[in-house]
Amino acid sequence: MQIISSIEEFRKWRKDIQGSLGFVPTMGALHKGHLSLVETSNRMCDTTIVSIYVNPTQFNPNEDLDNYPRDLSTDKKLLKNFSISVVFIPTDDIMYQENYSTFVGENRLSKQLEGKSRPTHFDGVTTIVTKLFNIIQPSHAFFGEKDAQQIRIIQKMVTDLNFPIEIVSCPIIREANGLAMSSRNKYLSRKTRENAGIINKALEKAKQQIKEGEISSQNIRDLITKIISSEPLAKIDYISIADNKTLIELEDEISGDILVSVAIFFGQTRLIDNFSVSLNRKL
Repeated sequence: MQIISSIEEFRKWRKDIQGSLGFVPTMGALHKGHLSLVETSNRMCDTTIVSIYVNPTQFNPNEDLDNYPRDLSTDKKLLKNFSISVVFIPTDDIMYQENYSTFVGENRLSKQLEGKSRPTHFDGVTTIVTKLFNIIQPSHAFFGEKDAQQIRIIQKMVTDLNFPIEIVSCPIIREANGLAMSSRNKYLSRKTRENAGIINKALEKAKQQIKEGEISSQNIRDLITKIISSEPLAKIDYISIADNKTLIELEDEISGDILVSVAIFFGQTRLIDNFSVSLNRKL
């Protein structure tokens, strides 16, 4: 497993690589969710590359860029358990040279859900992913379904900009209490992390309600709101019942493929979770 920080050095290495190349972009502070992506890439591709880079342009003002969890030493140890050819670890001055002024934006999907709460976030995401795709030149790229909106935006971007890359969506990996694994979970105290399991409990109840025939989007929102509001430490940012493809809110009856997603604060820590379901298929 090589560690490469320079774009020039990586491109020199990349020239000799044949066959399928899987890419797992991360911001470090790796957990089992990230590692499941690496495992899937190992299974599907001849070669696997992981990047570790805390991208400043996807953080809105007053967010947690300076305090974002970083543990590069542990990350490297974890990755040694997998078949990884290169870990690409660039610095800010490599990825964003002085006077950098070019950004890649998606103008429909990015305006919904997270985009309303974090208006510049996805411009940073699509820009850094484009840059990394250009550097790594993968055949496959692996993303976790916890960031459901992000995956849909990246898939749209790949289609619109004609990237020859297959985007592979991988299942959410959860802690024992159902909390979706996230690097930001490290902000939570042990007790708060236990309490945050209420998010998955609410989503599972909503899924069950839909399975039993509920088609009122408002009733589903009300159920999720009631359960999460029963936890004093939780503060709801949003609860969304949206079309799974367009991400447009469903205000009346639900139908077709839907995405149920939430963003919940526990103190200053903002957690997201979701599930997708098709009313045309058995749950």
